[in-house]
Amino acid sequence: MKVRIPQGMGGGPSNMQAMLKQAQKMQEDMAAKQAELEEREYEVAAGGGVVNVKINGKREILSVKIAPEVVDPDDIETLEDLVTAAVNEAIKKVDATSAEEMQKITGNMNLGGMPGMF
Repeated sequence: MKVRIPQGMGGGPSNMQAMLKQAQKMQEDMAAKQAELEEREYEVAAGGGVVNVKINGKREILSVKIAPEVVDPDDIETLEDLVTAAVNEAIKKVDATSAEEMQKITGNMNLGGMPGMF
């Protein structure tokens, strides 16, 4: 039994080539955007600004600044908590920015299950 595909549905080689070109351009755009995002730097503060973390788009911590007034040898736990909070917030900021920028390229396409895609 032969199945007839209506015009414009699935189409011939030209439709497939156009789809492949579009997918290739999207992949190139995503790679360029990923490289750009990796070069960005973000600064995040915790504890009202007493701990500042600078991170890049590769999730590498570039620096940690701690205000002297928060350093209390009798309360190391609070300082540890502030540094942890600042680092976690910095990572969230990188991830959120990256996801938002990639969303602009991919639209609402769900590429999570496609090998080689974001």
